[in-house]
Amino acid sequence: MKNQYFGDINDYRKYGLLRAVRDASGLRLGVWWMLTPDDGRDDGNFVAYLTQPHRWRQFDPPLFDLLAAALPTRREVAVISDSDLLGDALFEDTVVPDGRAAREAAFDLVQEKLAHADLIFVDPDNGLEIASCPPGRKNSSKYVLRGELATLFARGQSLLVYQHFRREERDSFIARVAASLQATTGASEVSCFRTACQ
Repeated sequence: MKNQYFGDINDYRKYGLLRAVRDASGLRLGVWWMLTPDDGRDDGNFVAYLTQPHRWRQFDPPLFDLLAAALPTRREVAVISDSDLLGDALFEDTVVPDGRAAREAAFDLVQEKLAHADLIFVDPDNGLEIASCPPGRKNSSKYVLRGELATLFARGQSLLVYQHFRREERDSFIARVAASLQATTGASEVSCFRTACQ
């Protein structure tokens, strides 16, 4: 997650989903933002939905209003953390480093800060780690590591992980990622929420 993209259409969907899950389940949420430094690019700047309240606001008026008010001057995940939209959710907003040792230390902090969450939302830039960008390599911070997910799940915490689609047939991609997550965590069930983009 990069602050520069905060509040785009994908965030509206993600936070709306988190609110729906919380309301339906009563679970205490933990949010691991997996922040990475802003890079100045604008290829993900999808905020036009905020100019169309007649179309989008109906799905979650409080969330829509918060994002619409914040975006002109404040594009940072702290807008959500500082609000009460996710109830008593816990947040971890340390920037994820690329280096192995620094990342292990940062993950220790994640475990500490989110220890009392029932469901942890993990929001990496790209999704699950890939073979071509192993831990310690430049930009590995854009991916959540299987070992990190296995550790959190082993503590009895449910997981919701953001994943970009890749350039392959989507149903087979979803099945492959779900199977990988199931093998990694030993979960009895892995489900998927999908949109046209993610």
